[in-house]
Amino acid sequence: MRRDNVQLDPHASPLERLDEGSLRPRSFGDYVGQRRVVEKLQVYVAAARRRGEALDHCLFSGPPGLGKTSLAYVIAEELGTQLHYTNGPALQRKGDLAGILTNLQPGDVLFIDEIHRLTPAVEESLYPAMEDFRFDIVIDSGPSARVLRIDLPRFTLVGATTRTGLLASPLRDRFPILERLDFYPVEELQAIVERAARILGIQIEEEGAREIARRSRGTPRIANRLLRRVRDFVQEEGGRRIDREGAARALARLEVDEAGFDAMDRRLLSVIIDRFDGGPVGLETLAATVGEEKDTLEEVYEPYLLQEGYLVRTPRGRVATPKAYRHLGREKAGPLL
Repeated sequence: MRRDNVQLDPHASPLERLDEGSLRPRSFGDYVGQRRVVEKLQVYVAAARRRGEALDHCLFSGPPGLGKTSLAYVIAEELGTQLHYTNGPALQRKGDLAGILTNLQPGDVLFIDEIHRLTPAVEESLYPAMEDFRFDIVIDSGPSARVLRIDLPRFTLVGATTRTGLLASPLRDRFPILERLDFYPVEELQAIVERAARILGIQIEEEGAREIARRSRGTPRIANRLLRRVRDFVQEEGGRRIDREGAARALARLEVDEAGFDAMDRRLLSVIIDRFDGGPVGLETLAATVGEEKDTLEEVYEPYLLQEGYLVRTPRGRVATPKAYRHLGREKAGPLL
């Protein structure tokens, strides 16, 4: 489910997850953005630490690349406990979950990314662990079957999801703390780029950082990725410092325009305008026309286009907005092809 231009894909590759560790904030003070969420979490964490209790379970939702994983790491650091990382697809069987839960220490944080992709059997096994801090294992079968109950230490489950609607209600209802992360404004992304540049030893001017931030689709992961690629192009040109002009040239070579769109974003909007008279057009029809999976359009491409007002969803399908027409230089809808 990755986009053609991987520089703008908000999902992290396995190798990139390892690399992100050096840029990950270690405290709430280092965490840039999501102020409304962070301020509440600071209160919850401080209160739990003062009482000597585990923090209540937390569920973070929102598009990929906005810092849900980073928040889990910060929570563990602020609580002074260990973080255990896994993801929904990795927990295929009840035994996979048992192995993780039985290794937790009191107060530890268990982070499950893509929690909406848990199998029903694993999800149901998670309920008593979250509520009563116990894990039941059925031994044998038939008349000789018996339940072995394992007591668990009190821990904090932090779940992350990009598809809240796919979460079962019983699972969602077991999270006392639910927060949604939103796309970042340019000013906060600029601060993130400047912080990453300092950590990576990259010399960058304020306007250079702002140019990268403007084209990062409101997503810190994309901003940090573009910073590295811009550095490569500027160095190859013989430059030592990223200024606005150097950043703009590099981003143009990466085919990232001033709105942060790549070729597929532009094609998506062009198809709606030129072939379907601006819409509405159904998701399946649109996916077939652009040659992309509908889930990819819905999860990877659409969130930013919707957030920034280039696209709207209606009961009849997707519609391009006047802002999309202006961005593509169209004054009115094109004819049907």
